[in-house]
Amino acid sequence: MTGAERAPEHPPDPDVLAFLTRPGLTRLWTAARTRLERNGLRPTGTITLQRLDAEERQDLSLLLARQLTGPIATIRLPDLDSRLRASAVGRGLAATLAELGPPLTDRRAARGAAAAERARVWATAETALEASSLSAQPWAGRWLEEIRRGGTLARQEPPTAATVITQAVQTLAVLFPGTGTRPTPATWGRGELATSTTGSAHGLDDGTLLSRLVLRGIALARGVEFPDGAPARRALWRTASVTPDEVSSTVLTYGLRPTGGTWREAALRERADHHMETHLTLRELRALHLEIPPRTRVHVCENPRVVEAAADAGRTAPLICTSGSATTVVLTLLDTLAAADCTLAYHGDFDWPGIALANRVIKRYAAEPWRMRAADYEYLAARTHLHGTPQILLTGAPVEATWDPELSPAMTALDIALHEEAALDLLLEDLG
Repeated sequence: MTGAERAPEHPPDPDVLAFLTRPGLTRLWTAARTRLERNGLRPTGTITLQRLDAEERQDLSLLLARQLTGPIATIRLPDLDSRLRASAVGRGLAATLAELGPPLTDRRAARGAAAAERARVWATAETALEASSLSAQPWAGRWLEEIRRGGTLARQEPPTAATVITQAVQTLAVLFPGTGTRPTPATWGRGELATSTTGSAHGLDDGTLLSRLVLRGIALARGVEFPDGAPARRALWRTASVTPDEVSSTVLTYGLRPTGGTWREAALRERADHHMETHLTLRELRALHLEIPPRTRVHVCENPRVVEAAADAGRTAPLICTSGSATTVVLTLLDTLAAADCTLAYHGDFDWPGIALANRVIKRYAAEPWRMRAADYEYLAARTHLHGTPQILLTGAPVEATWDPELSPAMTALDIALHEEAALDLLLEDLG
């Protein structure tokens, strides 16, 4: 609706409204609404309706007060606006469309408002940068320009974008204070730093937009590439004297006997000798010298119950557990073992999430499938049926097993999910 046009105080007469909502006028109102919303709600320009049927020609003829006989109608919006005002409708085109609903949107004004909001976000960022210690850093302007060009921040709602970029500036200013500023800790915990600049200990958690922006600034400050992968991100944090959380997540291990000479390796060997499982944190993995004899066969399972059973049975083969999903700490250990030329053998659940995880591990490490072929699945399914074990049906979309093209069809045909516990006796045999 234009600024000069006020909506009538009373709704149109019911008979008039019934006419305006005839099916033969639907395409006209749709096309007119699109044009007005694009024109700043002004009735300008023309619209063309093609392939008119008999009902549309009749209704349009009545509305426009001129006979339409062909399959095409070209309608000037100023004429339509004047016709509506002079008719029983008694209101202009914009008011008529608003009455028919839904409310009109001035898209041109909305675009202008959005552009103004984006401009305010960048003005806020530039002001924050100039007022901080980063104004003296040669890389800081380039950092802000890269973020602007990248477009990630622009896809956020303006209030969110302004908050995130301001917090990013504040965080980097803490890490690169320049001279003449208050002293800062020699080393920050990432949670401590996040609390200091965002009020939340999780504000800089891995995967957040804020952490990505801050890491991009650190990379520019250090003259290195933006990190690819969790280990590289943690390493980059440490170059800015920030210690990521490396103790809350662990990987469950059993039977590891590294040949290193420190007390850490000796403790692992002793626990293996006593058939004790060990939870290792990222912090411990960084400190360990995991010197494993080349070609050592390391078994990898999905469920902690396999580790527990191996320890109870006094098995000796090294075993790593993904605990249902290969988290960063799990992948860090497996990366280390693969780099030491160990051979990895993987077993997991025979369900679709289990197949997806197996695909990931087998592809990443060229791991051997460990009792994970179609014949293994069919044998276990037949055995559970013979023993009268309650059946669990498969759920979710099927996943192709990359290492055995016959496995997924076999699972689809039998439609039974089998967890690792179904194969526990066989796995323990292999663990020696």
